[in-house]
Amino acid sequence: MNMRCPYCGCDDTKVVDSRFTEEKQRRRRMCPDCGKRFTTYESVERPELLVNKKDNTYEPFDRNKLIKGLSFAVKKRPVSGQEIINIADEIENMCLSTNRDQISTAEISDIVLAKLKTLDEVAYVRFASVNKDFDDVQRFLELITELKGN
Repeated sequence: MNMRCPYCGCDDTKVVDSRFTEEKQRRRRMCPDCGKRFTTYESVERPELLVNKKDNTYEPFDRNKLIKGLSFAVKKRPVSGQEIINIADEIENMCLSTNRDQISTAEISDIVLAKLKTLDEVAYVRFASVNKDFDDVQRFLELITELKGN
């Protein structure tokens, strides 16, 4: 692909240096007509990841929404902010590495619950109570009994 010179408009610039920095390809270019140099940055455009919600509608994956839900579950628990970010990263990277363009809220919940179960059992119960739609105390007791059995 030819890059147009921002100074003179020539469309035959040359790459004189190329480096990978901060998930971007930095290219130093020179225009053969005017001799001026300029820098361009190239990054990979990730496909949009869609979330299939319980009501069968779709919305774009919102990393901040996931982090907010996790933060609520681990509130006042010995779980670091970095651990929350790592869980969000793992879910997003898993989808991107397998070339998935959609994931269900149930799948996201199952992955988060598996991570929280080993990280903090109280956060696990909190997250499950919201995302598994517990409607009575019996469901809480079953979940806690299951945890004690492990």
